[in-house]
Amino acid sequence: MEINWKKDGKRLLAVCIAAVLSAVNIKIFVRTGGLYPGGATGLTVLLQRICVLRFSFEPPYSLLNFILNSIPVYIGFRFIGKKFTMLSLVMILVSGFVVDLLPTYAITYDTLLISIFGGIINGIVISICLSADATSGGTDFIAIYLSQKRGVETWNLVLCFNIVILACAGLLFGWDKALYSIVFQYVSTQTLHTFYKNYQRQTLFIITDKAQEIADAIHAICHHGASILEAEGSHEHKKHKLLYSIVSASDAKKVMMEARKIDPKAFINAVHTAELSGHFYMKPKD
Repeated sequence: MEINWKKDGKRLLAVCIAAVLSAVNIKIFVRTGGLYPGGATGLTVLLQRICVLRFSFEPPYSLLNFILNSIPVYIGFRFIGKKFTMLSLVMILVSGFVVDLLPTYAITYDTLLISIFGGIINGIVISICLSADATSGGTDFIAIYLSQKRGVETWNLVLCFNIVILACAGLLFGWDKALYSIVFQYVSTQTLHTFYKNYQRQTLFIITDKAQEIADAIHAICHHGASILEAEGSHEHKKHKLLYSIVSASDAKKVMMEARKIDPKAFINAVHTAELSGHFYMKPKD
């Protein structure tokens, strides 16, 4: 495991900031609103509240969260990437200890406001982690493993896990909190889609006379290939090349800028790709 001190130091700092933000979000919004986030965080909060309800004892957040993440961390270390998993483990440990240290503080008791702003902060936390090539733990490890190593669609798996958490929370503590938790998770997901685009795809249609040069640039930038087709203008009937390629949304702007440098007259249309079947290169986790 080779260490790049400058790059990895920035990643570690980003993960620590995300961990503190996550802990603050749990103590200020999640606890105050009685909400249940998705994944291991939501399950940890649920188990804490069950222990308080049944045994009048609240186990430490850090201990429960670490136990629940032990198997996902093993999966990450064994199958995804060692550096990726170590940074994710830092996120899990730091956020857990900070949650136990911080007192609960209420900014507002309006559950809808708590759900919205808590969801925004949660989405930002996940975005920071993913941008640092790490994760907040729990089902994220399993989702990344299944999507990268097995080519399995993971959305339904994560969704079902979160539904089970919310169903248990609704039965034990009231359906209003479970429903507000759905608002929290929805806002979090939309925030994540806004700030982090690596798992989003864009289809590029580029009409150009320098198709091979642009195709080579696409491969150099993001290791994706391209298809080159014959095209003819309907007005002047001039022959051109149509280059078709699918890239991650985070790489799309880089590709378009490079295409403009190669051929300033290129006509480029970028379309959001809703569903994709087949091999799509994703940079492996380190």
